[in-house]
Amino acid sequence: MRNLFATGLKFDWKIVTITIVSTLALTADSYIEITKKWLSAPWWKYADRTILYFVIPMIFILLVFRENPREYGFILGDWRAGLILTLGGILLMIPILWFLNRGDASMQSYYQPYMSGLPWNTFADLFGWEFIFRGWILFGYARKFGPEALWLQAVPFALAHIGKPPIETFSTIFGGFLFGWVAWRTKSFVYPLLIHWFVASFTIVVAAGLLG
Repeated sequence: MRNLFATGLKFDWKIVTITIVSTLALTADSYIEITKKWLSAPWWKYADRTILYFVIPMIFILLVFRENPREYGFILGDWRAGLILTLGGILLMIPILWFLNRGDASMQSYYQPYMSGLPWNTFADLFGWEFIFRGWILFGYARKFGPEALWLQAVPFALAHIGKPPIETFSTIFGGFLFGWVAWRTKSFVYPLLIHWFVASFTIVVAAGLLG
């Protein structure tokens, strides 16, 4: 009987913590309304995501792990490479986003209502979103799994898009990897945040038909 439970399993407590906290945060985003009583729509949702995806992980980094947030991409990092990759990513995505959003009715119907408050609404929404994936999860997992963390963080990122237009959701496993690679290369979540901010804002503008 003793041998039945003698599995020899050993876990890295920080990896376990990152996994559990991230999963609960992503789940809570769908079930819990933290600031809805105090903020109007859609800003309460953005505030909730900032709390769930940035504030809570940062509390764990500072008070539980007792580490410097710089180790989780909360730094400008290699800003020269970051600016080049950001500009290159934006130039690459413009024709792709134009083609996809102009020709897909599901993208247009989903994103047209998000015009109000643009572009600050997209930044408020994506700040915490990028930190949890390209900061907290990516750099936390990288210590244990090395570059495999690029794919590992892309999986929950893709699953978090379920419910959005199919063409976007199916592409996010690759987009999540590329955003992660930019963070890995620059040691910062800032540059994938900037690229993602542009992608989201430009998508909404094109979907709304403002560019002809």
